[in-house]
Amino acid sequence: MELGFSFFFNSILLGIGLAMDAFSVSLANGLNEPTMKTHRMCGVAGVFSAFQFAMPLIGWGCVCTIAQIFGAFEKCIPWIALLLLGYIGGKMLWEGIQNKDSSEEKPAVGFAALLIQGIATSIDALSVGFTISDYNFSQAVLACLLIGLVTFLICFIGLAIGKKAGTRLAGKAGIFGGAILIFIGLEIFINSFV
Repeated sequence: MELGFSFFFNSILLGIGLAMDAFSVSLANGLNEPTMKTHRMCGVAGVFSAFQFAMPLIGWGCVCTIAQIFGAFEKCIPWIALLLLGYIGGKMLWEGIQNKDSSEEKPAVGFAALLIQGIATSIDALSVGFTISDYNFSQAVLACLLIGLVTFLICFIGLAIGKKAGTRLAGKAGIFGGAILIFIGLEIFINSFV
């Protein structure tokens, strides 16, 4: 494939499509942490962006090398996303219900939880490796960089919206954010059977 308009347009569209789950999780994170500073927002968006860059590239590598193993693993993706997002969302939901004092500041989402969120929201991006399997290595890296950049921008916007709404929702933010994560996990799981 040539590096023309179609290449860039398709890569950006892939980025937008893949970033929707990460956007929703970013929204939940912003709701949970309405006082988040800009450098932390960049870090959180950067984690999602890095995973959305890496997963399609890993998928491309799998398609180009070990397609049989990847095919068997693909059936597990919805289950893994459901378990990871269900766990993180359930934890946020439980903490939101337990924390009756809305004036108390909630702890930020930890790095380990952020990594789990990054994996859970990007694991379905492995299958994008199938759609870019005819690309050479340079094209695959460029397409994945574009996907990562689009994800960063979309997640940063999600965090900003979540922060804004989080200051208005105060004590209910953790409950709402946890419910969003559980819903995303269920959506990924249910859509895998459709």
